[in-house]
Amino acid sequence: MQLSCTKIYLVLLLLVSNVQFNHAQETNKAAFKSSKLSVEERIDNLLNSMTLEEKVNALSTNPEVPRLGVEGTGHVEGLHGVALGGPAEWGGKDRPPLPTTTFPQAYGLGETWDTNLIERVARAEGKEARFAKQFFNRGALVVRAPNADLARDPRWGRTEESFGEDPFLTGSLTVAFAKGLQSEKNGYWQTASLMKHFLANSNEDGRTYTSSEFDERLMHEYYAVPFRKGITRGGSNAYMAAYNKINGVPAMVHSVLKELSQKTWGQNGIICTDGGAFKLLLSDHKYYEDKYKAAAAAIKAGISQFLDEYSEAVYGALAYGYLTEKDLDKVLRGNYRVMIKLGLLDHDQSQNPYAKIGIGEDSIAPWKTKEHRQLALEATRKSIVLLKNDPEKELLPLNENEITKIAIIGSKADKVLLDWYSGTPPYTISVLQALKDRLKKKVELTYAKNNADGKAIKIASEADVALVIVGNDPTCGAGWADCPVAGEGKEAVDRQSLQLQEEDLIRLVYKANSNTVVGLISSFPYAINWTQENVPSILHLTQNSQELGTAFTDVLFGDYNPAGRLTQTWVKDITDLPPLMDYNIRNGRTYRYFEGEPLYVFGHGLSYSNFEYKNLQISRETLSEVETIYINFQLTNKSDRQGEEVAQLYISHLNSAIDRPLKELKAFRRIDLRPGETKKITLSLKAEDLEYWNTKSNSFQLEKDQIEIQIGSASNRIYLTKPLNIKK
Repeated sequence: MQLSCTKIYLVLLLLVSNVQFNHAQETNKAAFKSSKLSVEERIDNLLNSMTLEEKVNALSTNPEVPRLGVEGTGHVEGLHGVALGGPAEWGGKDRPPLPTTTFPQAYGLGETWDTNLIERVARAEGKEARFAKQFFNRGALVVRAPNADLARDPRWGRTEESFGEDPFLTGSLTVAFAKGLQSEKNGYWQTASLMKHFLANSNEDGRTYTSSEFDERLMHEYYAVPFRKGITRGGSNAYMAAYNKINGVPAMVHSVLKELSQKTWGQNGIICTDGGAFKLLLSDHKYYEDKYKAAAAAIKAGISQFLDEYSEAVYGALAYGYLTEKDLDKVLRGNYRVMIKLGLLDHDQSQNPYAKIGIGEDSIAPWKTKEHRQLALEATRKSIVLLKNDPEKELLPLNENEITKIAIIGSKADKVLLDWYSGTPPYTISVLQALKDRLKKKVELTYAKNNADGKAIKIASEADVALVIVGNDPTCGAGWADCPVAGEGKEAVDRQSLQLQEEDLIRLVYKANSNTVVGLISSFPYAINWTQENVPSILHLTQNSQELGTAFTDVLFGDYNPAGRLTQTWVKDITDLPPLMDYNIRNGRTYRYFEGEPLYVFGHGLSYSNFEYKNLQISRETLSEVETIYINFQLTNKSDRQGEEVAQLYISHLNSAIDRPLKELKAFRRIDLRPGETKKITLSLKAEDLEYWNTKSNSFQLEKDQIEIQIGSASNRIYLTKPLNIKK
């Protein structure tokens, strides 16, 4: 039976009156504003001073309490830069966009394989969020980033938001991004990192009602790993629950919110719904008979912030007795723990190192500084992957002194495309613009968007080199949930094809000029089999960076030696993939279980330099619980060009009694080497990273086993191996 609006109002009036009477002492001393008290004492004082109505209001994304002078903060998107504009108009439709530094998409940041860089990018983003909030009163200090979801399938429409398919790599980059955003100092955070989307959220079609089905071991050993690391090692104390069901239960009311993230990992901050997810419990999941029971279930599951209308449902749940005020207090504590870390409840801001950003001498917008422009350029350079450079032709890097004419062809050459979670960059440099700026009148440039009237073929045949710039449009050039091109995808739309629509254009250009370089600017993998087989040189990078063209041109002419690595397996055919809704990755999904021959393997990426791996040594022959082993080897740059190598450590279980992946990444490092230089490289391997989830004991355990340590430059290019015994 539904409560009438009048009855709800009368019940609420009584509840609010009683609460206000019980809290009559209110804030005579406002102890919650004193940083001298413990966090929990401050929260006790605040909750005891709030009315029931204020507590319900504080379940929104901004837990402010104006009557008490409590400042809160909402959320801002920040997957690859603070989003206060862009295609989604995150800055507000009624306000002009606020420019912010725009980095490569998260997929591209992942391809840097550089945790130090990722942390610096996130730290810069956090500073810009603080500045925007404190100088312009725009945006917020809870940043919805990083996306800790795993890109288990290249058809996933939001592949662009993920760091990749591997839990160790994605977990490591998640830790770095969270640390950078928060940049804890003097006990304060610069911004709060709110990870997305817990858990197993990697299909768009049907995401509001479908269920991600997988066993307990995959839960702990694969899907939950980046979130666990983000919390336990990265310090993130906020995350967003996913739209989907997890084994039949909607994520936002699933027991894992409390049992796993809070009780096991120690998360005690914000847990929010996804946008509009609360109403989906009834409309799409059809999981509850009414919104009052749904609201009670969400809050009791741990939800502390709602991203859609919820107040009437919460009031009704209170009136029916499904919820108590104490239930609200339990989840609100998490919201205020985050607010306190941000310094928002402090009366005295003198100890908060971030309180002065955007104030006084620190009033220069960081996105205008050379430091942030250079960081965007560095991140974009490091994200570029050299997929192919035929050793017989060695077309790249180009020598501008030996070229008189370059033909630039393709629809992505003259623009920098933004995605749904982009902000508005202060400027953008396309590939075509960067070439014009660099070459000026030294080299003749011709341009054709496509082959209309045979123009692409004509200018290609007349040029020394043909440069074809192709890829996807991250907004699909269409409205919400609409992608006219089958090979493209985005939020709310999964890809229906792995084919690159413009590969026929590449064929035509290559036929006209065998000196063809392909620049694939894409948010996800493509099955570019013909291009790989025929075209001499291929570069990959992702959308969005304000420095896209400059970075690409720097790599093209050898000013920067590429060292990016793929973070996902690029298959040759869509039939190589299991059904999209098959979340059991053991059925041939990702490099960990795929037994076919991919187009490009996980970890693939070439260089203009050649590297030699020698003299593998390990610090001990046996590894036991809690221990760490150190793996040493020599890495030499055998070329006359400075370059970077990404050394990767994989392990394979040789005698395991349980089902294990074919191989697993367990360490990596990006190393810069001068021509001819040799460095001793040390990687560490922790026993805890070799544990499996024991379903009988409900815990991670180390198995007596023998593993093979594998050192190389990609998952299929292993140069050094050594056995290691594992003892319990």
